[in-house]
Amino acid sequence: MKSKDIKVIYTIFVFVALAAFDNIIIGLFPPLFSSIAKDLNIQVSSLGIVSGVNILVTAISSIYWGYLAGKYNRKILIIIGTIFWVVSVFLTSRANSYFELFIYQVFTGIGLGCIASIGFSVLTDYIPYKFRGMMLSLWGMSQGFGGILGAVMASLVAASSNWRKPFEIVSIIGLFLVILYVFVREPSLGEAEPELQELIQKGQGYNYSIKFENLKTIASHKSNMLLLVQAFFMNITTGTLIWLPTLYISKILHQGYSIQTAIIASGYLFALFQIGGLTSTYFGYLGDLAQRKKSRGRALLTARFVFLMMPLYIVMFLIPMKNLVLHNTTDPVLILEDLIKQIFINPWIAVIFVLSFLASAAQSANTPNWLAIITDVNLPEYRGAAFSIANLANGFGRTIGNTGVGVMLAIISSQTGEPTNYIITLIIFQLFLIPSSLLYIKMSKTNERDIMEVKSILKKRADILD
Repeated sequence: MKSKDIKVIYTIFVFVALAAFDNIIIGLFPPLFSSIAKDLNIQVSSLGIVSGVNILVTAISSIYWGYLAGKYNRKILIIIGTIFWVVSVFLTSRANSYFELFIYQVFTGIGLGCIASIGFSVLTDYIPYKFRGMMLSLWGMSQGFGGILGAVMASLVAASSNWRKPFEIVSIIGLFLVILYVFVREPSLGEAEPELQELIQKGQGYNYSIKFENLKTIASHKSNMLLLVQAFFMNITTGTLIWLPTLYISKILHQGYSIQTAIIASGYLFALFQIGGLTSTYFGYLGDLAQRKKSRGRALLTARFVFLMMPLYIVMFLIPMKNLVLHNTTDPVLILEDLIKQIFINPWIAVIFVLSFLASAAQSANTPNWLAIITDVNLPEYRGAAFSIANLANGFGRTIGNTGVGVMLAIISSQTGEPTNYIITLIIFQLFLIPSSLLYIKMSKTNERDIMEVKSILKKRADILD
């Protein structure tokens, strides 16, 4: 294997690992809500606001990071951004009041904004056109499992010590990533585009860069607009899913177990019940196949799976965790063994597991194909900014979903108790998947024109630069 190929594989690995971190930090919060609220003497619902603001600030700051990615050295930018969020996460572990926690998480969001926009920009210049969906699925999948890892880490570490330890661990790992960045190879802009291959092989670069006035053009682009609105509705729903550990805790407590046991078990259940996300690469591959047949194929395929999420999650929420048998302990190994046994011998848990696998699998079809579409319909120098603008909609949606659960939960809790209040609240927010799937159908009509336009522009520019 050539040294250049090794460098490419190493760089992709580092950026895929990096993509997990914004979601690890988001995933840390829900299992720790009760512990943080007790320690800082605040309401649990107020922590949903902190988590939501972190998501929103991350999305807003990613626009500026994405703009910078189209103009300057992306390797240096990612190092600066990572150092910024590493310091902020460490300070979060030292927060002694709600105000301090809120401020440190705002600064964390500013630093995390670099991960999505710059990471996406770099990867799309590495990945060959015909494998975009499949390869981008690894990047998207790492984000999803980052949230799961955050929840598991929070449950295990906090149950045995305190809520501050998980944030300390993440900040230390983040610092290690800074060292890894030193050895990555930054690709040439547009390096993976078929229309530019001949130009790049001759040693000539694609020297077009983004201008500030281009942001308006990017935002008003028809396919980008549809992707933005689709992401908004989709993430209202997915933003509520970080409350699943809280739902599981409530159901486990109603089976008579201690809060410590419930916290550990909920983290494991969140991970086990989202394992269908591992199929993301397969759905990215299916999207690639569909796109090769016709330019509308990827969007139409994704629309079906996004809609399928809704009934699967709704039924999963409704199934009770009857006859749950666990050791009432804080031993994480014993609890994990118990839960795995329950999947095989307890029909109630088995049904929840199957439904959750299918629901998370259907959900996993969205990310790689959404990323591939936004890559296809934008010029190389626009992609970081285009993703960041659309990701702002992601952030708004997730913020509304995250904080909206807290508001809706307060209203519904006045009429019914736990865990019914959580179940009803989460079901309501699943309805936003309907417009999300319909927007995929609508955007499928604009994809072909926009993709051909990008290819035409790149070919003309390659001829001019040659």
